[in-house]
Parts: sequence; C-alpha cells; structure tokens
Amino acid sequence: MSEKTKLSLFDFTMIVVSLVIGMGIFRTPLNVAKASPSVFVFFAAWIAGGLIAFCGALTYAEIGSRLPVTGGYYKIFLYAYHPSIAFAVNCLILVSNAASLAGVAIVGGEYITGILIPHAKDIVYLANPENAQHVQNVQNSIAISAILIFYGINLLGLKMSARTQNVLTVIKISLILLLITPLFFSAPPDISHATPEAIRHFTFMEYLKAFGVGLVAVSFTYGGYQQTINFGAEVKEPNKIIPRGIFFGIFIIISLYLTINYAYIHVIGFEQLKSSTNIAAIMASKIFGENAERVLSVLLFLSVLAYVNVLLMSNPRVMFAMSEDKILPAIFKKRNTRTDALTVSLSVFAFLCIIIVVWAKKFDDILSFSIFLDCFGMILSAGSIFMLRKKTAHLSSKDIFIMKWYPLQPIVFIAAYGFVAISLLINETKLSLIGLGVLSGFILIYFAVQKFSPDKKPV
Repeated sequence: MSEKTKLSLFDFTMIVVSLVIGMGIFRTPLNVAKASPSVFVFFAAWIAGGLIAFCGALTYAEIGSRLPVTGGYYKIFLYAYHPSIAFAVNCLILVSNAASLAGVAIVGGEYITGILIPHAKDIVYLANPENAQHVQNVQNSIAISAILIFYGINLLGLKMSARTQNVLTVIKISLILLLITPLFFSAPPDISHATPEAIRHFTFMEYLKAFGVGLVAVSFTYGGYQQTINFGAEVKEPNKIIPRGIFFGIFIIISLYLTINYAYIHVIGFEQLKSSTNIAAIMASKIFGENAERVLSVLLFLSVLAYVNVLLMSNPRVMFAMSEDKILPAIFKKRNTRTDALTVSLSVFAFLCIIIVVWAKKFDDILSFSIFLDCFGMILSAGSIFMLRKKTAHLSSKDIFIMKWYPLQPIVFIAAYGFVAISLLINETKLSLIGLGVLSGFILIYFAVQKFSPDKKPV
C-alpha cells in the first residue's frame, strides 16, 4: 500500500470516533444512573470507561500493526493460543455481536413504542403488569421486525458504502450535539425532594459494587475501539499517527459522553434519569416540545436500523472467513448466485439475533449477557500482545506501532475487564453461567469436530 493511500491523522481519528459512538449513549446512562448511589460514582464510571478504552485502543492498535488480519480475530487467537480457544472465542464474539444487535434493536423499539403508545414511559401506567407486558411485547415485535426487514434487504445483495457510513456517523454526532443544546435553554430540575444524605450510609464495598455494575453499561457504550486492530498496517507513520489518533479520538468521545451525561442530569435530573427509558426523546421534548420528541425518536430509530444493517452485513462475512479456514462447515460459504448474498451465514446470524430478543426480552439482560461474553474476547485478545511481542521482536520499529509504557496499558485493560466479568458473575449469576456454558459448548464442539473430521483442521 502506497503512502498516499494510507490513513492520515484525521482519517484515523474519525475511524476511532465512528467505531465507538453508537446507540448506547442514548440508553445506557439510565443503567449507569440506576446502579450509582451518587452523581460522583456515575461520572467516575464514565471517566474510567474512557481511560480503559484508551488503554484498549492502544493495545489493539499494536496487535493489528504487528499481525494484520482479516476475517475476525480468529487468526490472532490461533497465533497466540490453542486452536480450540481460537474457535470458541471467535464464535463467542459472533454471539456477542448478535446480542449487541438484539439489544440495540430493542432500544429502537423502545423509542418507537413511545410514539405508538404515549403512556409507554409513564411509571404509573407501567405499574400495571398487563400494561408493562404489552409495552414489552410491542418493543420486541418492533425489534424483530427491524431484524427481519434488513435480513430481507441483505438477501437482495444490498451493500452499504463508506460514504453512507460517514454520513451516519455525522448524524450520530449531530444528535448528541442537539441533545446538549438544552444546557443553554433549560432550567435545572427541581431537586427539593432529593435526599442526598442517604448516600452517606453506603459502605466502600457497596460503592465498589455499584461502580462495577455501572461499568458494565459504560463498557457497552465505549465498545468498538477494538476494531482498530484492523488498521495497524494501513496508517502513515504508525508510531506517530496511531497514538495521536487514538488520543484525539478517545478525548473527543469522552468529552461528548461527559457533556451529554451532564446535560441529561441537568435537564432530567439524576433521580429521574434512573427511571427514564427514552432519555434522548425526553431531552428533546423538554426544550423543543412534544413534536420534537417524536421526530427525534424516529431519527434514533433510523440510526438503529443502520446499526442493524451493518452488523447483518459484516458478521456473516466473518462466518464466511471461518468457513474458508475450515473452522465452520463449507455450507457457510454458500452464496446466492444472482445477488451474491451469503444466504446461509446471513440466515443463521439473523436467526440468532431473533432468538436472543425472544429469550432475553429486556435490554438490561441482553446488555449483561453481551458484555460478559465480550469480557472473554477482550481479555484473551488483549493478552495476545504479550506473545506477539516475543514472536514479532524482529519487526522494525519504523514500520509498526509500539506502545510507550508497555505493559501498563494491556495490564490495566485486562484487569478492568476481569473486574467487569467478576461484577457480572456476582450480580447477574444466571446470565453469566449461561455465558460460561456457551463458551464451554463451543470448545466441546471444536474437539468433537476434530475427532470426527481429523482432516479438517484449521489452517
């Protein structure tokens, strides 16, 4: 690749921003607030999440620079670990991505349900179990419909261009900036009924537990930076541009996230935020009126559809790559001769997304399940840097990116995700055990396939 075609500082910074900023910031602040006993813990979780993301992005950038890969993380895991781990974790990432898609689709369903059922965010209305069940059914039906619609579109061979993705990124950032504007026009909420003295009774362990629960939702919102693993060899002057691009990108993201969360608390109120599902729509209605709430809900739903479409396009291609490496059966390479769509891989992934929506039903459950699965992929993939440094010590420092202060960044990152995994195991034991079962199941499948098909070993 020539220097002219390689990524500049601006290009790489925008890639980092676009990889991270998604739909989470329009929903997960509710989860963080609900878990936080104070505003301090709330913001501490967001700042810590940003610092973890910074350490992770640097780690993944060096991994990608030392071992450029395509088709998912499989080859990195294979290079650093046993093939069974490579197979199991790569499959685990696919399940996690399906859970993320399902969760985001439910978020979109929540916003559209707020338009279809005006009382959907009314606590008094939802106090009736029948009403709450009806709202949940509508949300999940919308989520499943979105998946099916874009499953059908992808079967027709639709491809999303990079230009469209850039436009969607600008739209997302514009929505965040739009939601910040109430800071300049809206008065703070009435906090006369708040009881801040109650938080003085929390012990250190209770604060630590609350921080861990909040960090789960924060991790979901900051996710995406790990994709910098795919760009390490495509950047001009990697030793200079990669750390600068990651620093500027994460700085922009942290600044936007902290500002919009401050806007949420300033306009909605910290206590009210804990029970406000459609927080972005509520923000819009506070300053621009009820019609603006409807318009913003539709725009957010369109952003959800774009995310659904992107994952339905990308993940079947990972399955195709795994099939080419003979990790998955050859049928996963099957294409439609007319549209070139990966019919089997696409169908399996879409079906998995729908199963997760039906099984989990609630965004909070999908969030916990997805992040617990992510913890394994994050810890093991980041841990590969220790082996990669030994195996690629011969590479020139002029051609690759090398972290300063190593091994501080990967150690902080791995420790943080270990803390998140333990927090989930304690607080969401059932979902975590299911996640462990899924991981164990994939490892058993690998050895079963190897036993009965010894000639089909991964390459």
